[in-house]
Amino acid sequence: MTDGCILVLDEGTTSTRAIVYAADGTALHVCQRELTQHYPQPGWVEHDANEIWERTLACARQVVEQVGGPARIAALGITNQRETVVAWDRQTGEPVTRAIVWQDRRTAPFCAQLRENGHEDAVQALTGLVIDPYFSGTKMRWVLDNVPAARELGDRLAFGTVESWLVWKLTGGLHVSDASNASRTQLLALDGASWDEGLLDLFGVSRAALPEVVDTHGLIGHCDPALLGAAIPISGLAGDQQAATIGQHCLSPGETKATFGTGAFVLTNMGDQLPRSTHRLLGTVLCQEGGRRTYALEGSIFVAGSLIKWLRDELGVIRTASESEELARAVPDNGGVLFVPALAGLGAPHWKPDATGVVAGLTQGTSRAHIVRAAMESLAHQCHDLQEAFAADGAAWKTLRIDGGMSANDWIAQDLADILALPVERPADIETTALGAAMLAGVGVGIHRSLEDAMCMGSARRTFVCGMADAARESRVALWREGLRRHV
Repeated sequence: MTDGCILVLDEGTTSTRAIVYAADGTALHVCQRELTQHYPQPGWVEHDANEIWERTLACARQVVEQVGGPARIAALGITNQRETVVAWDRQTGEPVTRAIVWQDRRTAPFCAQLRENGHEDAVQALTGLVIDPYFSGTKMRWVLDNVPAARELGDRLAFGTVESWLVWKLTGGLHVSDASNASRTQLLALDGASWDEGLLDLFGVSRAALPEVVDTHGLIGHCDPALLGAAIPISGLAGDQQAATIGQHCLSPGETKATFGTGAFVLTNMGDQLPRSTHRLLGTVLCQEGGRRTYALEGSIFVAGSLIKWLRDELGVIRTASESEELARAVPDNGGVLFVPALAGLGAPHWKPDATGVVAGLTQGTSRAHIVRAAMESLAHQCHDLQEAFAADGAAWKTLRIDGGMSANDWIAQDLADILALPVERPADIETTALGAAMLAGVGVGIHRSLEDAMCMGSARRTFVCGMADAARESRVALWREGLRRHV
């Protein structure tokens, strides 16, 4: 182990951050800036790719200066919002349209057409993914069909997810995507070394526009010295949920984490076993080193932290995010209120892209506290749906390790333990996504010998244990299931 520091660029949906870690996992300096959300039409979500780059670079420069300059940085890792698609001109390096964000639903008609034509089973068998607007392939096709400037570029057109875009900008033209992000495009077979020709033909995307698929850790490239003051090695890349799984030290088959950010994502390490789900879960690449892959089984919930933001900014029933916990504790139960938070459709295991949100069971006795509590309860119920699907696919949870901004809410952590009837573990540092990227980057340049060795980068955990009576749990689950049956 060296004394070198690790710079991590953590590209979220609502903000970008740069963090400098010491080799032992201590976060030394952090800079964060918000990202503008664009909603040009119902169901559309976009980002300005240049804004992502400029604000990320500004954050990186600030923390590099704070730590004492680029000479102290031994490695750079990137973790990113997955499935979001950037399209740019290889010659100018400029985006040809706004980035289409993972939450965006504009390709639902194309996805429905693919399903109606009988392609879903074959696509899922190859990629581990169901056909849904969530994934990148249909977003790329939409750009080609609807952005004349993209079609006119011909071989100059470049597609990439957010880590690919940032590596291009950092290196001055290296076009790569790590295997974890590439596995989310629906254009890569889970056991394929590169893009699948049959999938490219199905989705109508040219191989020439796509990046080279590379390992998640190892020497990937070097930063342009003009940007950060040195040719810093880029040695770790991973989608945010894969990075969080590594940051939670879920390195052995069967270990499971749940990250509660804008959405909520549960991943179980499947080792070298290709994940095959018959219960609408996803198979994905967890990490890759020297071409050898570790896989994960995944369940995705589209609305988690964004629900609290919606309650605050759109409904106005809370003034701050922290007030949600106060209100949930202010009433003994939900008062019969059901809240299905399908604000961006329903993810796994339901996969209903056209589903809309539901609030039912309102009476004159309903208070805003009941509504907020029911909204927060919906998170545990969606996780319970996933728990059943994972168990049916042979990946039953023994414990659940949680992280992300919402996990700091003690009420939510306890409610998860109660509804799942499992121990729920939360690390002292809940920002495990960036930590996982630091672990990957550290291994990539030899600061740590292996990911297992890098587990020294971590923190103590608090455990929440189930305290709910079986009858109370069954009553709540029954209300949720009836609500889904009747309203969704």
